[in-house]
Amino acid sequence: MYRYETHLHTSPVSKCGRVGVRENLEYYKSLGFAGVFITNHFIDGNINIERSSPYEERIRFYFSDYEEGLCLSEELGIQVLCGVEMTYGGTDFLVYGLDKAWYLAHPEIEGMEKSALLPMLMEEGALVIQAHPYREAGYIDHIRLYPRCVHGVETFNACRTELENRMAGIYAENYGLLPFAGSDNHAGSARKVLGGMESPTPIKDEADFAARVLSGEIQPFILDTEEE
Repeated sequence: MYRYETHLHTSPVSKCGRVGVRENLEYYKSLGFAGVFITNHFIDGNINIERSSPYEERIRFYFSDYEEGLCLSEELGIQVLCGVEMTYGGTDFLVYGLDKAWYLAHPEIEGMEKSALLPMLMEEGALVIQAHPYREAGYIDHIRLYPRCVHGVETFNACRTELENRMAGIYAENYGLLPFAGSDNHAGSARKVLGGMESPTPIKDEADFAARVLSGEIQPFILDTEEE
């Protein structure tokens, strides 16, 4: 099976990312992963650029870690793909399948409510997953669920508790949402329990990944590296 990390934060784009692109790629390559999606915090979240900067500048900065990864992918022998983690008050969404050109061409998204934006992204061909839907933290006022605005939910997030992941699984099952997994890795090789999606054949690109997740061909996996 071909394994892909689906939820990865890197430095310097994500403020909370503690490890650079190269070190992350070397770690996942050492574990036999076929590829990684770099899903840093988008311009509505914990991104390492001033919110007052022009929209185009922020978008170009957002994609800089992904573009660094692309430059390293052949050298390191691991596929690098792009995703986005959008946020609203601590409620986060992973978006796959739209590229830098699309975001540059749609500055209007910055002013849209997520209840309108997420269906729009889906109509544009994106795969939309609610990340860690039952996450609890001091900065999260309340849990928000968007069952009509996403394709699936993270039923396993390596940074969340067993309860939070179990509740996400119950939610997905009862609403008929796709199960999904990711590590939410901010710390590179320091994170020993990982999650992601695995495929019987290599994925071609982000659009191929989205289509095959929707078809059920690609499924979640969990990896405890200390048990390997």
